[in-house]
Amino acid sequence: MAETSLPAAAGLGPFERWLSLWVALAIGAGLVLGNLFPGLFGAMAGLEIASVNLPVAVLIWAMVYPMMVGVDFSALVHVGDKPKGLVVTLVVNWLIKPFTMAALGVLFFEHVFAGLIPPEDAQAYLAGVILLGAAPCTAMVFVWSNLTRGDATYTLVQVSVNDVIMVFAFAPIVAFLLGVTDIVVPWDTLLLSVGLYVMLPLAAGYLTRRSLVAKGGEAAVEAFKSRVQPFSIFGLLVTVVLLFGFQGEVILERPLVIAMIAVPLLIQSYGIFLAAYGAARAWGIPFDVAAPCALIGTSNFFELAVAVAISLFGLGSGAALATVVGVLVEVPVMLSLVAFANRTQHWFPAADDPS
Repeated sequence: MAETSLPAAAGLGPFERWLSLWVALAIGAGLVLGNLFPGLFGAMAGLEIASVNLPVAVLIWAMVYPMMVGVDFSALVHVGDKPKGLVVTLVVNWLIKPFTMAALGVLFFEHVFAGLIPPEDAQAYLAGVILLGAAPCTAMVFVWSNLTRGDATYTLVQVSVNDVIMVFAFAPIVAFLLGVTDIVVPWDTLLLSVGLYVMLPLAAGYLTRRSLVAKGGEAAVEAFKSRVQPFSIFGLLVTVVLLFGFQGEVILERPLVIAMIAVPLLIQSYGIFLAAYGAARAWGIPFDVAAPCALIGTSNFFELAVAVAISLFGLGSGAALATVVGVLVEVPVMLSLVAFANRTQHWFPAADDPS
C-alpha cells in the first residue's frame, strides 16, 4: 500500500497523514500474529454476542466516540435545510448499490472466473457479495467522516435514516437478489450493532459534550476531541490487526480465491464512491456533507452481512468467506478514498452553503 500524505488543509496531524502506512503495517502484523498464535486469535474471535465480536465492538466504539462528541443536537432541526446530501445517500444505498453489486458478482463469478471456480462455489461467493451490497455502513463511517472533517451532526442523521430503512428493506432486497423467500434477518445482531455502534457512543458523546460546553464552550469541545483523537486512530489500527489476524490462515492458504472475490468488491467500492461523490459535486453539496454521504455508500455493515451469511449458509461457506473478504478489503479502500476526498475538497462549496 502506498504511503498517503494527506494535505494539511484537511486538518490532520502528521500521524494521521501517514495513516495508510500504519494500516499497512497493521495488516502485516495481523497476518503474522494470526499465523503464529492461531489459538489466541481463535479465542478472541469466539468472544461474540449475536455474531457481534466484542473485542472489535469495543475498538469500534473507541473510534466512534470522539466523533459523537462533535454532534450538536441543537443543529439537528436544521438538517432538513440541506436535503441534497441525504437524497444522494439514500438513492445510492438503496436504488443503486445492491443491484450493481449483484451484477458485478454475476459478471465475475459466473463468467470472468467461471473456469477457475466450481459453479457451487461461484454461487456461494455471489450470495456473500450480495449480502455486503445490501448493507450500508453503520459504525465505521463515523471514522471515515471524521478523517475528512465531515459534519458530525449530518453524518449521524444520514446513518440513522439508513439504519431505519435497513430494518425494512434489507431482507426483501436480499431475498429478491438471491431468488429466495426465506431470508432470516438476525434481528439481535442488527439491533445490538446499532445499539453498540450508534446509540451508546452517541449517549456518551452527548453527555461529554454537554459537560464540556458548560465548562468552556465550543473551544473546550475541540480541545477534548484533539486529545482523544489518537485513541480513535489506535482503535482503528488494533481493529485491523484483529480482523486480519482472525483470517490470517485463510488468506495465506487461499490467496487466489481471496483475490478473485476482492475484484468485484474493489470495482463496486470505487464505482459507488465515484457515483455518489460525482453526484454531490454536480449538485453543489458542501464538502463536509458530500464526503460522508459518498463514504456511507462505499462502506458496508459487515457485521450484519457476516451474521446473515453464517445463519443462511454456514460458518465455513463460501458466502461467509466472501463477506469476510469484504471486511479485509474495506479498510485499505476507505483510506484511499479518504485521501482522495481530502485532496479534492476544493471542488465543493464552502460548508455554510445551504445545499
